[in-house]
Amino acid sequence: MKELTEKQKNVLLFIRKYTEENTCPPTVRETAEYFGVSLKAIQDHIVALRKKGYLSESNNKSRSLKILVDDEDLGYSSVNFQNIPILGTVAAGRPIFCDENFTGYFPMPEPLVRSGRKYFALRVRGTSMINAGILDGDIAIIQQSETARNGEIVVAIIEDSVTLKRFYKEEKRIRLQPENNEFNPIYTTDAKILGTLTNIIRSY
Repeated sequence: MKELTEKQKNVLLFIRKYTEENTCPPTVRETAEYFGVSLKAIQDHIVALRKKGYLSESNNKSRSLKILVDDEDLGYSSVNFQNIPILGTVAAGRPIFCDENFTGYFPMPEPLVRSGRKYFALRVRGTSMINAGILDGDIAIIQQSETARNGEIVVAIIEDSVTLKRFYKEEKRIRLQPENNEFNPIYTTDAKILGTLTNIIRSY
């Protein structure tokens, strides 16, 4: 069988888990709502999964998704994954964890995320971190933490704005360093760390 992208694998895992819990597969709309993406995005993933032999062919009926492989074929002997909340664009003055910012879930299998740890996800906007391999449109998986080590990539709040930058604690200030020479470092004495970057998810 052809190899799956990480997003295709997560869509397949969601269909499997939903089917187990509800005794029927999800609709395309339910799957799109779960991931917080468009119907077309999910339809494209489903078409790719069918072409690669992981899903049965369509019979033009709702809830007709049927998985044709076992967990072992996905590289997991026993699948455990966390539903990571995706937080949308944060308006000035609005706390990042408020309900208005929630746009869906992204399932992440263990051991890519650790049991007992708390995570959230943000959609990356802009090009300030491209030299670290973080592109506009990526989904950043963040482990919640109020502290960080020098050199770690963090999500921080500065004057009600949320930013993703590399963290450095200097003698009398904090430097938030972009990974793009077209952007200047941010220097501050008052930054609140929300978490550290653990994974980047990209759709093609």
